[in-house]
Amino acid sequence: MRALFIAHAYPRYEHDPVGSFILRLASALRDHGIESEVLAPSAPGLTANDVIEGIRVHRYRYAPRRMETLAYGGMMSAQVRGSWSGRIAMVGLLSAAFAKSVRLLQAGRFDLVHAHWWFPGGVIGTGLRAVARRPLVTTLHGSDVRLARDVAGGVRAFRFVARTTDALTTVSSWLAREAKQLAPEANPIVAPMPVVPGLFHPSDSRDDNRLLFVGKLTEQKGLQHLLRALAIMKTAPNVDVVGAGRVDDVHLRELAQQLGIADRVNWLPLLSQADLAERYRGATLHVIPALDEGLGLTAIESLLSETPVVAFDSGGLPDAVVPGKTGILVPPGDSAALATGLDNLLTNQAERTRLGREGRALMIAKFSPDAVAARYASIYADAVRHRRR
Repeated sequence: MRALFIAHAYPRYEHDPVGSFILRLASALRDHGIESEVLAPSAPGLTANDVIEGIRVHRYRYAPRRMETLAYGGMMSAQVRGSWSGRIAMVGLLSAAFAKSVRLLQAGRFDLVHAHWWFPGGVIGTGLRAVARRPLVTTLHGSDVRLARDVAGGVRAFRFVARTTDALTTVSSWLAREAKQLAPEANPIVAPMPVVPGLFHPSDSRDDNRLLFVGKLTEQKGLQHLLRALAIMKTAPNVDVVGAGRVDDVHLRELAQQLGIADRVNWLPLLSQADLAERYRGATLHVIPALDEGLGLTAIESLLSETPVVAFDSGGLPDAVVPGKTGILVPPGDSAALATGLDNLLTNQAERTRLGREGRALMIAKFSPDAVAARYASIYADAVRHRRR
C-alpha cells in the first residue's frame, strides 16, 4: 500500500522537531508494508523535493517568498486572523496544495490520503476524495480542535470534514471526546503518534534540582503558571525553558523579573530532537502546565527518558501522565497546586526513580513505533475497504 501524507508542519531537515511525529509514523509504517510520501508547504531555504530519513517530501509554493510564513512556526491561525496578507496566503496554500496533490495522485498510484490536522489538510483531503476518489484518513492533533471552536464557521467546516473522511483518528481519548461534541455523528478512533524509545532513553546521572519546560511560549502552553509556581515553592529549582524566541516572549521574561526568579530561568531556543533528548535525560522533572493539550508528546518523550512529569489535569495529558505511575496531575490553572506537587517530588528521589521507571515501561507498551504503525495499518486497510464498498 502507498499513502500520501498531507501536513502543514513537517520536518524541514533531519532532526528538525517540527512535526517530527509524522515522520516517525511514516518511517514505522514501512515495516508494515506501507510506503509513504509527504506533501508539505514550502518555506525559505527548502527545495521542491527532498528525502528525509528515506521518506520522500514534495513541497509546494503558495505565495511570494516573503509571504510564505504560514507553516512551521505554529502561528498559522494568528497570521490568518491578523492580516489580509495572511488570508491571501492561506487561499494560495489551499489551492496550491490541492493542485499538487492531484498531480501526485495521478502520477504516484497512491492508495490512500492521510491528512494531518483537519485544517488545512483535512479540507484538502475531502476535495481529493471527491476528485481523485482515494480514501481519506484525517488525524486530529489538538490545535485544530481549538481552531474549529475559535474561528467563525469552524464547527460547520469541521463537521463536513468529519462526515466526509473515511476514518477520523485522534491522538488522545480527550480529543476523541472533543471531536464527538463538535460532530456528534463522527466516530473518532484513538490512535496516537509514535515516539522513538532509542532516541529518548534514561541516563545514569541527572540534575537533582532542575525543571524542564518544552513548548511554544503561548498562553495555552502555560509557562506563566510555572513561573508563578516557582515564586512560591519551598524548594528553589532552576528551570530550562525550551522554545524561547518562536513568539513574542518579552512579557514572560518580564514576569520572571517581577516575581524575582529571573536568575533561575534558562531561556533556550527550539532544539533538535537529539539535543532535546539530552535535556530530558538531565532534568529532575518535566513540567507541562498546558491547558487543552491534544496529547502531549513531550510528556511521552520525557517518560521514555525516565523523567517524571508534573502537569495540569487537562486535555489529553492524562493518557500519558498517570498519577502514581508516571507523575502527578494537578487542577488546571492552579499555580499553588503545581508548586506543591513539584515540591513533593523534588524532595523524594525514591519516588521520582519509581515513577520514571514505570513511566518508561508504560510508554514503550503504548506508544512504540511498531504498536502505533500496526494500529494505523489496520485503520488504512479498513478505510480502503470502506471506500471500495
